[in-house]
Amino acid sequence: MNTVLVTSTGESTGKTAITLALGVLAKERGLDVGYMKPKGTRLQSSTGKTLDEDPMLARELLDIDAEMHQLEPVVYSPTFIQGAVRGKENAEELSEVISHHFEDISAGKDLMLVEGGGSYRTGGIVDLTDGDVADLLDAEVVLVADYQHPSDLDDVVAAVEDIGPDRLAGVVFNRVSDAAYDELETEVAPFLEARGVPVLGVVPTEKDLAGVTVEELANELGANFATDAPTDAFVERFLVGAMGGDAALRYFRRTKNAAVITGGDRANIQRAALEAPGVKCIILTGGHRPVGAVIGKAEEKGVPVLLVNGDTLSVTDRAEDIVSTGRTRDERTVNRMRDLLYEHADIDAIIGDIEPSGDDAVDGDDE
Repeated sequence: MNTVLVTSTGESTGKTAITLALGVLAKERGLDVGYMKPKGTRLQSSTGKTLDEDPMLARELLDIDAEMHQLEPVVYSPTFIQGAVRGKENAEELSEVISHHFEDISAGKDLMLVEGGGSYRTGGIVDLTDGDVADLLDAEVVLVADYQHPSDLDDVVAAVEDIGPDRLAGVVFNRVSDAAYDELETEVAPFLEARGVPVLGVVPTEKDLAGVTVEELANELGANFATDAPTDAFVERFLVGAMGGDAALRYFRRTKNAAVITGGDRANIQRAALEAPGVKCIILTGGHRPVGAVIGKAEEKGVPVLLVNGDTLSVTDRAEDIVSTGRTRDERTVNRMRDLLYEHADIDAIIGDIEPSGDDAVDGDDE
């Protein structure tokens, strides 16, 4: 059996979609695939319990026959972290629990996929970073990273050093823009490989996986529209308007595919946002309706204005959570990531060039 742990340099890199897409690709080869996320970090409350949504999706898409407490032995919640700081969690016992459940759910599998926490460092307070988990479960590690600028390599190199060269299978760069793609392949990949770090994939940005549409965002926020404008533009990031009009305009003009979040009574910020081509919508907080001149200009420029109750900080937190996690975990996303990995990554090097065992053995060259 091969065991592959998928970790990342930071949160919201597409780690879950990549992990599950690898599972789909492995199942297409006839492999019996298992899954585990030892540290549940993307938590929601359901039926009185706090659980991670990622193992729920894995169980559905990969036909995993295991209980949630096996797939997610440690619920890495704020309460857990607080308890660990106060000495109420025993690192050795937690490791034993993870090992016990891993042994149970990996029995008879050809491939075990282990999804890391929020980043490779998550779990350090109980000696369960992703590197520690890889050692515990004897797993090879695939590191998922974003890349926009050469300075991003600092995070990659730091993660590689933490994980250790003996554990690292290689790096998959995800959501690489057209502008950075050639540089990554011709300069960055050779640089890393010269340091003994294999680059296993360079996955390009896929527009409809990079954010949410304005309409989807409005639905998730429970917002009302103050304008009659198209709502199919994609939003990838959020800017908080809390400065003067001139400073805001300079700030807004430096970004793209953004939503500006500001108070409904900040007309100067709203006007500045409408002058920036990278602003795809404006979200007004506090239940205030903008002045008629702003609505008219927004409709003229085709920029939707959303009205949301709540303060700017809480709305920003909700919106960022929607973009970073709310839409990247569904069957459509996993299937699209499956296609991207098949086209742009070395699947054999990631999951191992292994033959299926048992009655499910099939020809792996069907595609």
